[in-house]
Amino acid sequence: MNKFRVIPSILYKNNTIIRGKNFESWRTVGSLIQAIKLYSIREVDELIFLDVEANKNNNIKYHLIDEFADECFMPIVVGGGIKNLNHIENLLKVGADRVSINSEAFKNREFLKKAIKYFGSQCIVISIDYKKEKDNKKKVYINSGTTKTDCELFNYLSELNELGVGEVLLTSIDHDGTMSGLDINTLKKVNSIYNFNLIGSGGVGSNEQVLEAINVCNLKAISCSSIFHFTENTPKSLKKYLNQNGINVRI
Repeated sequence: MNKFRVIPSILYKNNTIIRGKNFESWRTVGSLIQAIKLYSIREVDELIFLDVEANKNNNIKYHLIDEFADECFMPIVVGGGIKNLNHIENLLKVGADRVSINSEAFKNREFLKKAIKYFGSQCIVISIDYKKEKDNKKKVYINSGTTKTDCELFNYLSELNELGVGEVLLTSIDHDGTMSGLDINTLKKVNSIYNFNLIGSGGVGSNEQVLEAINVCNLKAISCSSIFHFTENTPKSLKKYLNQNGINVRI
């Protein structure tokens, strides 16, 4: 039986970690390397690193990734600015175990097909940011949540499922940074329809919310950060709580 994964997400800009709310009001919350060292001793299952400026600047900072990968003693997923197969290959060479692709996966399905073919579906995590519009339709956003597309969320997810995508990191922009809980209804529906593994993201603020998401949505992984920055919780304490409540986690 697969163990539930607790995956801190680190959004960074240069050497600093940034956090926001609803993908806005970004602020610096700490040092990148310092946070990595802390997570390395707190028994996290995986780390997700997302460079929020790489896509805009067309600049993947391989030297920085190489530096922080040396400090990581757990699998790492790296995203931001990935637009071709060479980018993926180079990221794997400097220490990434897997890569996360967002905007380019949406804009270029042929690239996505080739990435899955050459590197395997287990190596590619598709990151999707979405937001509920006034008509209650959920639309996909790209470019770090700054650009609304005309694509409805479930239409995109269905296409990814047909392409054989292995894992999706699904983030609700409406819930991001609020610490008010995950988008339970959407996560439950997605997990009941599709074959890919689902990482729920956006809104985690307490241990109880994570437990609810597991029990209601049958989630096998969550990605979060604010709960570890702005509360006394750590990945270790969260997993201890889940274990006490009957969830199979790596302790």
